[in-house]
Amino acid sequence: MQQRRQIKKFILENFLFSDDESAIDDQVSLIREGIIDSTGIHELIFFLEDEFKLSIVPDEMVPANFDSIQTVDEFVSRKLAS
Repeated sequence: MQQRRQIKKFILENFLFSDDESAIDDQVSLIREGIIDSTGIHELIFFLEDEFKLSIVPDEMVPANFDSIQTVDEFVSRKLAS
């Protein structure tokens, strides 16, 4: 759960300019709601690589892995487990 909080905190601070965790639900589509765009996804990827010591390859840089806080968290969990 700490991992998801870190991801949510980054999204809140960098894209919604807030620290209010109730400002966005973990299942809300970040892409469809216009919260992040392609540049934002790259910023998120850089954060994930740095924060969780991951290497994200181009094939993994698909909207399905970065559509919501929940899907980002699940993606990071899968990467850390492999």
